[in-house]
Amino acid sequence: MTDPYVTCPTFENDRYLLRPVEPADVFDLLGVYSDEKAVPLFNSDNCHGDDFHYTTQERMQSAVDFWMEAYREKWFVRWVIVDQKDRKAVGTIELFNRQAQDYFNDCGLLRLDLRSDYENTAAVHDILSLIVPPAYDLFHCKMIATKVIPSAAPRREAVEKLGFAATQEALVGHDGTRYTDYYVKTQG
Repeated sequence: MTDPYVTCPTFENDRYLLRPVEPADVFDLLGVYSDEKAVPLFNSDNCHGDDFHYTTQERMQSAVDFWMEAYREKWFVRWVIVDQKDRKAVGTIELFNRQAQDYFNDCGLLRLDLRSDYENTAAVHDILSLIVPPAYDLFHCKMIATKVIPSAAPRREAVEKLGFAATQEALVGHDGTRYTDYYVKTQG
């Protein structure tokens, strides 16, 4: 499989398209990141205090610019999730190979941010089924981890259907903070 930092792949099924984030996505993504029902489900662990609640076009533009810079610097890949029916961005997925001194070393860390009306088992399953299988090869890892907070029952059901299991292991942040509520899936 190709290096995603050289040529970023796209993925699609009849319902969703995952493609690299672009500057033109700002307007649609503002609807995601200003969605107060959605924000608590986003994984902001170890993100230097950013809670990903953006309420202005300028702040959303700044985030998109940063995500594009992060891609160029090979820190992570951020895909936009497009609903094929109306061709609108309804969320993003971030993925990278995490190098650390904890259980989540050499792990594909996946962050899924969805507009609240897409936060249901079927949508989460359909979206993650596009990215999880190729993620092991793309990011040279044997484990994928994603955060699922206890109140996110539809998300939990979707990741469990995909073979993820809860772990009691904590992700240790750059400042020593311990983050929990992770689900993992090993390649196999």
